[in-house]
Amino acid sequence: MPKIVINRTQKTAQYYVEDLGNGITLDMVLIKSGSFLMGSPEDELERSGSESPQHLVNINQFCMGKYPVTQAQWKAVAALPQVNIELEADPSRFKGEQRPIEQVSWYDAVEFCDRLSSHTQRLYRLPSEAEWEYACRAGTTTPFHFGETITTDVANYDGTDDEEHKWSGSYGRGPKGIYRKETTFVGSFEVANTFGLYDMHGNVWEWCLDDWHHNYEGAPTDGSAWFDDNNNLSQKQGNALLRGGSWIIYPRICRSASRDNYDRAERDNISNIIGFRVVCAAGRILQ
Repeated sequence: MPKIVINRTQKTAQYYVEDLGNGITLDMVLIKSGSFLMGSPEDELERSGSESPQHLVNINQFCMGKYPVTQAQWKAVAALPQVNIELEADPSRFKGEQRPIEQVSWYDAVEFCDRLSSHTQRLYRLPSEAEWEYACRAGTTTPFHFGETITTDVANYDGTDDEEHKWSGSYGRGPKGIYRKETTFVGSFEVANTFGLYDMHGNVWEWCLDDWHHNYEGAPTDGSAWFDDNNNLSQKQGNALLRGGSWIIYPRICRSASRDNYDRAERDNISNIIGFRVVCAAGRILQ
């Protein structure tokens, strides 16, 4: 069997730490400006048509959460004064202070960002889809930020075959793996991309700001969120973008270019596969 190569490099990331009180912190990593080809090339294995056409996107510098938002961070921010909607303090199915928050709607995630912004006087929000992919790739063009394939030693996804649905637990020349059937503590695999971000492949899907579009025809090229007619986040309807794959998903869905969508308002049990991470425009202070 050919040797499976997972690329590992050591980098020093620039970041700041947001104090949420009671010993709870939020690590924010600086993502420097740059350009990248968004989407997948036509010869990428098991790609989807929604990842086309590939297009050049210019990204302005921003900061992004080192990990998906944890349950401890969620509880700290959920205790802050309400901005628009109420937040449940402990909504997750898989309990653990350092596990990612899940079973939260897109509106819940936006409210989290609004409360965090009000508390810190820095402008927090969900990432645009373009920012998310740029941050995930961290300068790479391979299906995953660590190389051509993925293993369950470095990410949390379903690494077993499903004969009924004809889904494979391996990707390319990669091996089969295990199926943990739950979330894992953030950062537990100790594998970051070169920007210093963890868990960008698997564990929980991550909400993005954008409205769902079936492909990239007409997509913005400046890194901004792609909305339809209504830019008012509190009045958004329909489906929003998901990125990154999750613990229940097969490896092809965890690729850097893979994209999906879900109803913004949904909180039923299937959303125990959905969490989020936050971004902050570098240097932006609320007035």
